[in-house]
Amino acid sequence: METMYWENGTLMLLDQTKLPGKVEYIQCRDYETVAEAIRNLRVRGAPAIGAAAAYGLVLGVRSSGAANREQLLARAREVADALTSTRPTAVNLSWALNRLLARLEASTAADPQELTELLISEAHAIYREDLEGNKRIGRFGQELVPHGARILTHCNAGALATAGYGTALGVIRAAHEAGKQVSVYADETRPLLQGARLTTWELIQEQIPVTLITDNMAAYLMARGMVDLVVVGADRIAANGDVANKIGTYGLAVLAKEHGLPFYVAAPLSTVDFSLASGNDIPIEEREPGEVTHLAGIPVAPPGVRVWNPAFDVTPARLVTAIITDRGVVRPPYGESLAGLLRVGK
Repeated sequence: METMYWENGTLMLLDQTKLPGKVEYIQCRDYETVAEAIRNLRVRGAPAIGAAAAYGLVLGVRSSGAANREQLLARAREVADALTSTRPTAVNLSWALNRLLARLEASTAADPQELTELLISEAHAIYREDLEGNKRIGRFGQELVPHGARILTHCNAGALATAGYGTALGVIRAAHEAGKQVSVYADETRPLLQGARLTTWELIQEQIPVTLITDNMAAYLMARGMVDLVVVGADRIAANGDVANKIGTYGLAVLAKEHGLPFYVAAPLSTVDFSLASGNDIPIEEREPGEVTHLAGIPVAPPGVRVWNPAFDVTPARLVTAIITDRGVVRPPYGESLAGLLRVGK
């Protein structure tokens, strides 16, 4: 199942709010539709958001009617600002948009059509590189997974959260493909149930054994000796290795430490924000109360109750056993090991 694809000048986005009940694609012919899809989690997961935003910028520029280079650049910056504002935590969003803007500004072309084609090419490259990078994450990560491992994961860091294959689920897929006979426990991930709706759906398609648990069962699962390691994705990683990921991740890391279990984070290097010294600097998105007070449109809390609904939390680097990237696996001290990855492949 493709998370997104580009067809005849239209971005087709799989509407993840409809899964697992219905497979339906959104036709995005303008950047406003892409922005709405990102804001309302129709497309989600840091790498997928980045790729979708890149195509959204293309759509915004194509419809601008810019007569010259200056007008096109101004329009590109305007659209990029609008897309960046949709979700503040996932760094891949701004990373992808800044990459496209930098490509535009570095070009000496003056023709708006030529500049637009350059943008399309760069968006395709981001999509392609993410898919290839996820498969490398899988290859690196599966070496950390023992035969027969029982793996706990949180939220959805699979093909649906990326251009394809996945980060945390990419590690699990690669271990499965290597014949390691792994099995998975998937947290349901309140309040929007990405684990229950999306992760279990993906794993069932792949015929990887999966058991669904509620978020508050994880501690007892570990205490019973029923899990061997935890692997999660990330929406932003600070330079010191602090990790922002879906709310509930921090709790799992604390539990893994208490029970002596490895806690792995899988993410491409583009998710590392080297401009932020620590997780204290990561902006945490807070979402609307209805996500907590209602479930599938049905009230589950009394009217008027106050709600705090942060979408992410920050796991301190000291609780992370290793970070699995598309350039290799790094371990503490992350300030040194993550920076070292920037030199890999250069």
